[in-house]
Amino acid sequence: MAKKTIITVATTGAWPKKENNPNVPMTPSEIADDVYDCWKAGAAVAHLHMRDENGNGTMSAEKFKETVDLIHERYPDCDIILNLTTSGDLNATEETRQIHLEQIRPEMGSFDCGSMNWLHTSLFLNPPAFLEELGKNMQEWGVKPEIEAFDPGMIANAAYYLKKGVLKAPLHFQFCMGCANGIPGSTKNLLFMKETMDQLCPGSTWSCFGVGHSAMEILYAAVALGGHIRVGMEDNVMYAKGQLAESNRQFVERAARVIREFGNEVATPDEAREILGLK
Repeated sequence: MAKKTIITVATTGAWPKKENNPNVPMTPSEIADDVYDCWKAGAAVAHLHMRDENGNGTMSAEKFKETVDLIHERYPDCDIILNLTTSGDLNATEETRQIHLEQIRPEMGSFDCGSMNWLHTSLFLNPPAFLEELGKNMQEWGVKPEIEAFDPGMIANAAYYLKKGVLKAPLHFQFCMGCANGIPGSTKNLLFMKETMDQLCPGSTWSCFGVGHSAMEILYAAVALGGHIRVGMEDNVMYAKGQLAESNRQFVERAARVIREFGNEVATPDEAREILGLK
């Protein structure tokens, strides 16, 4: 049987605005419609951020609930896995980063496994006490962590939390490649991240994305190395050099073509649930 490859679409993120690309979905209504469109194109997972009235990232539980409700009400046939972020607003508190998970109980949520400088301008803080609280809460609420690793040290952190019981195997990683202040996006570095994961957290599944000019190299390398892939305007507003992306669906369709050309099959949401160990 052909290998099943999961496509995650990261529709919005916390940064790009309409002036960067007018096609970035911003409102709950736009995001809901976009998620459905990407699901039809082959996305099995949707990683969601919210924006406030000024287009800035927000952890508003109300915005998350409105968006999730719209997806379910407008598109009852859409069985995409929802993965809600726990970051995206550097002014959020440790409490507000979790309220929506407790209220909505999505199948997945992000778990950023360490602190780092962010875009050479600020601090992205994920202190140990917060990560322990978040990991235990996600277990209680039935939310599978997507462990976002921006460098190999965050994989080592995940191994520590696995040993401590904060996280439970099998783990699922998202390797974030090419972000400013994180590990640069290259095939060599992706292989190193995978080998580090295999050594420290054997049996884990993984996905990855490349920001900016590393996007296509990481896309091809991930499929070749047996991983899963993430695409979308959170990571890139350009489809190609000098060409703004027309939609998130455009990214998903290209990813699906690459997967099929390699000889793999695009995983359905239910197949992704089986791969990721979701109930």
